[in-house]
Amino acid sequence: MNTQGEKEAELIRRIAFLNDEEAFRALFYDFFSPLCVFARRYLDSMDDCEDVVQEVFYRIWKNRAQLHIETSVRNFLLTSVRNACLDSLRRDMAEESWIVHLQENREEADTSDLYTTHELEELLRTALGKLPEPIAETFRLNRFEGKTYTEIASEKGLSVKTIEAYISKALRHLRKELKDYLPFFIGILG
Repeated sequence: MNTQGEKEAELIRRIAFLNDEEAFRALFYDFFSPLCVFARRYLDSMDDCEDVVQEVFYRIWKNRAQLHIETSVRNFLLTSVRNACLDSLRRDMAEESWIVHLQENREEADTSDLYTTHELEELLRTALGKLPEPIAETFRLNRFEGKTYTEIASEKGLSVKTIEAYISKALRHLRKELKDYLPFFIGILG
């Protein structure tokens, strides 16, 4: 008789190697509700919890060909949801701090603080242009196209560690180059 863990591992194998939608649905229905309850440890809104868990499952399906789970499926899902919740909290905190910053500095702002989207894009494009092209391209793929480090590494034939190093180098460079404009780029450089 198979254990629950073996059944879950078999579902993952069918998803990853056979593109089995029925196996994906089974995994989704088995874990969706418990993962939403788990996400409530981090997030206040059940709607936000459901969004995070759905996003985790979306990424699993989207990246199914690269799916390689070394722990139990249950631990993989819990870790994925926890990380997604923490990412959501970080985004919310960054957004809130930007709103507070705008409110605090609303009266002090003058016309020199006004930049059009085009001007900001040009500043970023110029700063990226000072980086070696592989590093700049890696940054663009990650930040603008939403590709994961694993996806970029696979696409470029590089290791995930190399991609991490490229992104770190790009962020250090851009934070230095755009130091006077950081509040405008908080979502990209945060």
